[in-house]
Amino acid sequence: HRKVHRPWGSYEILDKGNGFQVKRLNIKPGAAISLQKHNHRAEHWVVVEGTATVTRGDESLTLSPNESTYVPKGVIHRLENRGETELHIIEVESGEYLGEDDIVRFEDRYGRA
Repeated sequence: HRKVHRPWGSYEILDKGNGFQVKRLNIKPGAAISLQKHNHRAEHWVVVEGTATVTRGDESLTLSPNESTYVPKGVIHRLENRGETELHIIEVESGEYLGEDDIVRFEDRYGRA
């Protein structure tokens, strides 16, 4: 598996097929992905290690290991690690298009458009 580095940590694609993709996300302490949405895919996040703070639409959730949430296509969301250890998430993406360019960013700590 090829690890892809991002300002917030890294991800690896574990499996993919027609209409789905499975990633392992590693989010550094104090880091967060951008506030974003996807026009072509939904995501299901399962916490493996650490504590996740999730923004999903107007909701804010705190997820511990073995807890999960679903982010429907088109819903604004963010995944954040407010803890002191790395956060590990399994992300299952589903939809007609799963490319990395299907990210519409609304806010980003790292200055990405």
